[in-house]
Amino acid sequence: MRHTTLRRMAAAGFGIALLATALTAAPASAAPAGAARTGSVVASTPVPGGFASWAELLRVQEKMNAAAARVSTGAGFAGVVADPTSKQLRVYWKGRAPAGLIAAARAFVPVTVHSAAYSQKELSAAAARLVAKAGSEITSVGPRADGSGLVAGTQHGLASAASYAGVPVTVETGVSAEPASRVDDSPPWWGGGRWQSVGGSCSTGFAVVHGGVNRMLSAAHCANNGNVATDPTGQVIGTVMNKNSGTDTLIIAGNSAGRVFNNSTNAAGGVVSEFSNPVVGRVASQVGNFVCTTGSFSGTRCSIQVVAINQCINVLGIGVVCGQVRAEQTAHTNGGGNGDSGGAVEIVNSANTSQVFATGTLTAIDKTNTQVPCTGYVLDTPTRSCAWRIYYEDIFGGMNGVGATAIVLG
Repeated sequence: MRHTTLRRMAAAGFGIALLATALTAAPASAAPAGAARTGSVVASTPVPGGFASWAELLRVQEKMNAAAARVSTGAGFAGVVADPTSKQLRVYWKGRAPAGLIAAARAFVPVTVHSAAYSQKELSAAAARLVAKAGSEITSVGPRADGSGLVAGTQHGLASAASYAGVPVTVETGVSAEPASRVDDSPPWWGGGRWQSVGGSCSTGFAVVHGGVNRMLSAAHCANNGNVATDPTGQVIGTVMNKNSGTDTLIIAGNSAGRVFNNSTNAAGGVVSEFSNPVVGRVASQVGNFVCTTGSFSGTRCSIQVVAINQCINVLGIGVVCGQVRAEQTAHTNGGGNGDSGGAVEIVNSANTSQVFATGTLTAIDKTNTQVPCTGYVLDTPTRSCAWRIYYEDIFGGMNGVGATAIVLG
C-alpha cells in the first residue's frame, strides 16, 4: 500500500546536522490514506509577496529562471537574484555585462544590471582557499549572489577569514549542519518515501536514469555501497551503489517511477491529506526562488526561499560537501528535519500546481540557531530535530555525482 512517513538518521554534524534518523527513534504514525490521488502541492500554504495565487508567483519565477539561464555565462558573471516578489531579475556582473546576454534575458522579464566586485569564478576560488586554510572551523561557505564577497558559517567566529580568502567575508557564528520517510511504499518506488538500512532511516529523492535503468536518488550519508535498502515493512527496495560523499548523493538500485509523495497541512503543520505528484522535469535553483521539501518525517514544507547557491558545507562524519543550496522557511517554521535526508526538494509547476520539477535532494539542517518544533508525521522526539534553515544538493550536481543521466518523468 502506498502511504507516507518520514525517516531520519541520527548523525551529529560539526555545525550542520545531517538529516538521517536512527532506527531506535519513536515509530512514525500511520499516514493518511489516498496517496494515489494527485493534489496541489502548495494549496494549503499562504501565498507570499502579494500575489493572488501560487500559480501567479510561480509563473513569474519560471520566467526569471529562464532569464537567469541566459545570463549565467561569461568570465564576469557574479550572480543573479530571481526573487519573484521583487518582480525583476537582478544580475550582478564584474566589468561590462555583454549587451546580447542582457537583451536575451529581458525577453523574459525586467532585468536590472548591477556592478560586482568579484566574479563567481573568483569567489569560488576564494572559498576554496578559505576552506583549505580554516579547515573544520568553517561549517559552510559560498559566494554572495551580488558578487561582493563570501558568506561563511562558523561555530565560534573566525577573525582571519578575509585574510585567508583574499576577499571580503561575512562571518555568521553559531552556524552548524546536521544530517536530516512515508512508510509503506511499493515498486515502482516514489520520491519522498521512507527507506532504511543498517544504522538508520532516510527519505527517497527523485527517480533517475542510470545505465539506461530507472533507479532512486537519495543522500550518501544514509548508507554505504552494498547495503540493502528496505522500506519500514522490510520490503527490499534495492542495493545502494555509486555513493558520492562529495555531493552527498547515492543511488538505490530499485525500480522507481517519476512521482513524489506530498501532503496538505493545517495551520500547525499537521498532515491533513496525502497524495502524490508527477515529476515533469528538473530545474536549477536560483537565489530568491521558492521551493518545497518533501521528506518522510516532516512531510511537505513550502514557502522555503533560496538564499545562496554553490555552497560548500562541512559536516562531521562526512567532510566537505559542495554544490549545496542554502534555503530558509520564510515564517521560520520547519523546513526539514532528521529523517528527511535524501528527500526531494521540488519547484512547483506554475501551469499546474499538481506537478513538480526536481531541484535537489535534502542534505542537512542548521540546528544551532534555527531549530524549531517539528511538523508532519513524526514530531519532536529525543533523537529528532527540525530547523527553518536547510541545505540541499542541487539536482544537476547530485545527479552528475552518481552518474545519472536523466530524471524519470511521471
